[in-house]
Amino acid sequence: MDKYGTEADRDYFISYCGVRDRRAAWMMTWAEAQLRDAGGPRRADARRNIEAILDAAAVCLSRKPTASIAEIARTAGVGRMTLYGHFPTRAALIERVVVRTLDETETALEALDLAGDARAALARLVETSWLSIVQIGGLMEAATTVLPAERMLVLHSKPAARVDELIERGRRTGEFRTDLPAAWLVGTLHRIMHGAADDIRAGRLAADDAARVITVTALAVFTPDPSTRSDTGRTA
Repeated sequence: MDKYGTEADRDYFISYCGVRDRRAAWMMTWAEAQLRDAGGPRRADARRNIEAILDAAAVCLSRKPTASIAEIARTAGVGRMTLYGHFPTRAALIERVVVRTLDETETALEALDLAGDARAALARLVETSWLSIVQIGGLMEAATTVLPAERMLVLHSKPAARVDELIERGRRTGEFRTDLPAAWLVGTLHRIMHGAADDIRAGRLAADDAARVITVTALAVFTPDPSTRSDTGRTA
């Protein structure tokens, strides 16, 4: 490995991020190389810049998936040249911030107990992760414009699987309705979450009440209609 990272790193960025210039692909790994190398204040500055850029990108892209590099740099408090020094393409930056956000969300969800009553598990899921799920939605929208479809499928698989599995379990136990497609219920949950985020920004919903409102609304939609329930508790 040289100061720009491994050959595998470069091949990955060429394959997935649309970088055709090999030197640009080398630069995709420059941020990681700086953090591995000794460098005292320079290393600390690089780390702070990278984190500021990623934080800014997460905020800007989740609110506005078309946010430009200039907007992200301005929010991060760095110059465009500094940003490009760490992330030479917009695709590279979006890839990195999506992966970081998904990793953070996955870590939080791994520690969350989703066993037992599906309705209570849904409430815990919303309480813990609704903001992250909304943010991921905006980031994924941004990512679809710059990343290949196969890479998007890999990135989206883990967070989507947890919600899908919970809803499917609730349908099997009769706690969630089966007269509507599972995919529709999943999509409805995401739309409720995004609606809550929009209402918070517009001042129509208090942020500290959002999880309760989302949960109550989702459960009202998910609860089976008693008139369609069979004697076994499953919908007919």
